[in-house]
Amino acid sequence: MNPFLATFRRDFALHWAGGGVLAPLGYFLGATLLVPLAMGPERTLLAAAGPPLIWIAAALAVLATLERVFQADLEDGSLDQMLLSPAPLEALVLAKGAALWIAVGVPIVLAGAPAAVALQAPPERVAAIVASLGLGLAAFIGAGLVGAAVTAGVKRGGVLIALIVVPFFAPPIIFGSAVASGDDIDAALSVLAGCALGAVALGPIAAAAALRLQAE
Repeated sequence: MNPFLATFRRDFALHWAGGGVLAPLGYFLGATLLVPLAMGPERTLLAAAGPPLIWIAAALAVLATLERVFQADLEDGSLDQMLLSPAPLEALVLAKGAALWIAVGVPIVLAGAPAAVALQAPPERVAAIVASLGLGLAAFIGAGLVGAAVTAGVKRGGVLIALIVVPFFAPPIIFGSAVASGDDIDAALSVLAGCALGAVALGPIAAAAALRLQAE
């Protein structure tokens, strides 16, 4: 089987095994859907607090999944097999990122619609919010691959991953919140697309370099 597809299928299955995707999705839904109960029905207040909250919840949900992305490969010898594969390591890292985006990111993107409605987003803006979440999560995961690779050999490296990747999460959060707020949606989506493309293009390269150092 093509090494890229084999890596994608393996990681996708691992993310779904034992309900592994439910924790980040549950965190996102809990953080967004319970807020109206705590803040009350005031529409103006919810509309002001909602956009940043959706994006902060999405970023934290992704952070919760990053620690074991490469750590398990390093522990069970899969990383050695990846290094010996005829496929470039960068392509295999990209496959792992794609599996994470589809298994974890897509459910969060779809959950963004009811979350936006619960937080009093205008109905005509919900589609833009969902699209921006798709781009933003691609940017989060692309940058997150680097932090996960750098800390693959560190036990309980979740805090260190956060310190490494949170600065790269800031632009998607800023412009994603602008989309949710309705501030120049087209320009904000364009910047988000640029962030996603940059993270997807450069993240696997930097992560592969870090993994080679881990294996030495």
